[in-house]
Amino acid sequence: MSVYDLVGPLLRCMDAETAHGLTIRALKWGIVPHQRVVRHPSLETTVFGRNFPNPVGLAAGFDKDAEVPDAMLAQGFGFVEAGSITPLAQPGNPTPRLFRLKSDEGVINRMGFNNKGAEAVARKLSMRHGRPGIVGINLGKNKDTTDAAEDYVKGVHLLAQYAAYVVVNVSSPNTPGLRALQGREPLERLLSRVHTALNEAVPSSPPPLLLKIAPDLTDDDKVDIAAVVKSTGVNGLIATNTTITRPDTLTSRGKNEVGGLSGKPLADLSTQVVGDMYQLLNGTVPIIGVGGIHDVDSAYAKIRAGASLIQLYSAMVYQGPALVTRILEGLIKRLQADGFDTVADAVGADR
Repeated sequence: MSVYDLVGPLLRCMDAETAHGLTIRALKWGIVPHQRVVRHPSLETTVFGRNFPNPVGLAAGFDKDAEVPDAMLAQGFGFVEAGSITPLAQPGNPTPRLFRLKSDEGVINRMGFNNKGAEAVARKLSMRHGRPGIVGINLGKNKDTTDAAEDYVKGVHLLAQYAAYVVVNVSSPNTPGLRALQGREPLERLLSRVHTALNEAVPSSPPPLLLKIAPDLTDDDKVDIAAVVKSTGVNGLIATNTTITRPDTLTSRGKNEVGGLSGKPLADLSTQVVGDMYQLLNGTVPIIGVGGIHDVDSAYAKIRAGASLIQLYSAMVYQGPALVTRILEGLIKRLQADGFDTVADAVGADR
């Protein structure tokens, strides 16, 4: 029996956001036991010019203010993504804004990019600068900003020097007007400005630029995004953010709460988007697959659909950090059984 088997039920008796806050504090205080780190040559992979010890990362949303990236790396993750981070601190949407769908193993959130702001995060990251471990930075815009691109540019100038990669998040459903930036023309303008800012902020070696997209895209939307990615030289995609759709299979009491749905109910939809974008980009642009990963089957499905790396978050609400170890051990077995020497060999195998 793990520590989480004892503590998890107590946390799930609390309000979801309160439980999350306690978890962050416990990680900061160093009282969360480390998971056994799984190492194997088949799990090692190079993506965006970065060497990842394994392909399983922590998705943005867990560590919004980069408070515990090293503690989460110690839980066995191959990389950690902090954020979303806006230039100015903001409180986010009114509470309650985070809801567990227990019977569905899902989560609905309408957090609204609550965070302490880019300057506060920069101070934290400056103190860990030079430590081992891949930490990406996920950027958002402030709720009241009219020139969205300017907010992403500010974020780049403050944080890019500390980032293994930088993510432009235009796909959260909880900031008014944000998803409209996924349209072809606004997206092209935005990414061009961010690219320029990256070269200004870190002229010697700018970090890779990634774009995080929604699962609720039409086929035309996907074609447009693929075209923009090619034309602007984006280094990678993250597919996907949370969904505003509600599958008919949901049974939990809070299923109609407003916000983005993540967790197990998102698995198939997000995997479909991974596969679609892999095909549209002919496998030339690495994809981080995220959404609904809750076991080795859902993790491996993302990889075979076209994900070079994967991320999870919501499933830990129900299974704790030991899930990372179980997925990695399972991936080693799946790769061996299917005759793949490395995880990279399995990317896009079903496409």
